[in-house]
Amino acid sequence: MGDFWVFGYGSLMWKPGFAHVETLHARLHGYRRALCVRSYVHRGTPERPGLVLGLDRGGSCLGMAFRVPGDLEDEVVAYLRERELVTHVYIERRLGIRLEDGRKVEALTYVVDRNHVQYAGALSVDEAAAAVRGSVGQSGRNEDYVHSTLEHMHKMKIRDHWMEAVVAAVDR
Repeated sequence: MGDFWVFGYGSLMWKPGFAHVETLHARLHGYRRALCVRSYVHRGTPERPGLVLGLDRGGSCLGMAFRVPGDLEDEVVAYLRERELVTHVYIERRLGIRLEDGRKVEALTYVVDRNHVQYAGALSVDEAAAAVRGSVGQSGRNEDYVHSTLEHMHKMKIRDHWMEAVVAAVDR
């Protein structure tokens, strides 16, 4: 088995939790980072759902790609499935990405299932901010989640204008 790549667009970027031998910025075309997943447990409740990140159709997403040794594939995929597929709001896909050095590779990634009950749809900045503001779950305030996400992204030199606009609207 040869090495394989994993694409991260949210917390996976700064906290992958699996062994890898190379990390590069990468762009996934055809999908965008969005607060499009309703959180009923970690960042909200069934009565007041919060929002967490998903990869939704359209646009492109700058994230991080991790090269994983092929002999660890079974272990890493099992870990990612346990982490990402808890409620099956994400669909596991192998999609083409472009690495910062220009190479095109296939990467394992998780995109939102638009037919899942947790899918919030394509929200405007103001709609996303309204859902985030005041939502609290077992893992804390939804506002802390979006602020932390943006802070980590900036440290990694990843800009996301939509996320920046949502955080600014939350803070208004």
